[in-house]
Amino acid sequence: MDVSCSLSPAHQISFSLKPSSLVNSCSLGSVSVLGFSLPHLRSPLSARCRQGRTSGVIRSCVAVEQKPRTAIIRIGTRGSPLALAQAYETRDKLKSIHPELAEDGAIHIEIIKTTGDKILTQPLADIGGKGLFTKEIDEALIDGRIDIAVHSMKDVPTYLPDKTILPCNLKREDVRDAFICLTAASLAELPAGSVVGTASLRRKSQILHRYPSLKVEENFRGNVQTRLSKLQGGKVHATLLALAGLKRLNMTENVTSILSIDEMLPAVAQGAIGIACRSDDDKMANYLASLNHEVTRLAVACERAFLETLDGSCRTPIAGYASQDDDGNCVFKGLVASPDGTRVLETSRKGLYAFEDMVRMGKDAGQELLSRAGPGFFGV
Repeated sequence: MDVSCSLSPAHQISFSLKPSSLVNSCSLGSVSVLGFSLPHLRSPLSARCRQGRTSGVIRSCVAVEQKPRTAIIRIGTRGSPLALAQAYETRDKLKSIHPELAEDGAIHIEIIKTTGDKILTQPLADIGGKGLFTKEIDEALIDGRIDIAVHSMKDVPTYLPDKTILPCNLKREDVRDAFICLTAASLAELPAGSVVGTASLRRKSQILHRYPSLKVEENFRGNVQTRLSKLQGGKVHATLLALAGLKRLNMTENVTSILSIDEMLPAVAQGAIGIACRSDDDKMANYLASLNHEVTRLAVACERAFLETLDGSCRTPIAGYASQDDDGNCVFKGLVASPDGTRVLETSRKGLYAFEDMVRMGKDAGQELLSRAGPGFFGV
């Protein structure tokens, strides 16, 4: 369903509430939902076989049921349009590099419903925080029901389950947040009292810090299409979404404006896709090694070291971003805030773009902000 609003040209927005062509295409390969099985379909007897029936006797006729090919790789993913788009991106990259995976049926996609998908009526902070969107997928990986797991890296806890590794990050998408609104061109232009919908305490705290006259609806949950539909229905005046997700869904036409890094520091690992496998599965590890984008992997490692040091959860407004400057060095920016946005603490680091140096930078930045924040800073 496409929804458009009669607004001035400067503010007009057209909402595409249908998934992207990536998700709708009939040629996406095999997809199933764990816990359900499709019935086996028997091929009808051939015309030649039917013609062999004479006087109730079938002459030399054998009906052969074609068995589906056993997949070389079973990819586990959530079932949202964005999660599927990320799984298909992974599948397509594997196919482009490995000829044996380009054949029909070589890659199979399993859709797994997670706790975060099942409980949509409560804020994330109230239902467990870490692992809400990965736990069931990790279990399927460990149990051998899937071979690799595709995650949005910002959903992945800083610790990994036993028997799993995450050796691969695809090339990172744009890390910035997008402002989406029907009536204003930016957060700064929203009238006092306007309500911004977001389920992210990171976004909430930074919005309220800069624009204390605004209000935030913090249980604004659901996939991208659901949140855009809620905005269109008038439940809030504006919302913020990750630009990376909108790009992967081919839905950037919905963007009103893009927030700079200085205005809205992104979530740790925002825009990055991570792919996990079992620690004893060398075959899958080798496949994933061929997809890894090292610049992204190092940036994500730096940011996650920062997050781990702060022991961040869904109740903690934390932001962190590592990037490579024109000289090839790593520049890291980190932030912690009180949930109401009244206090925001920031820090930065610069150093070599190398794994050990970047992990050290992330940890050091986290320790600095912990000491500056002091006990009780986060109000929990």
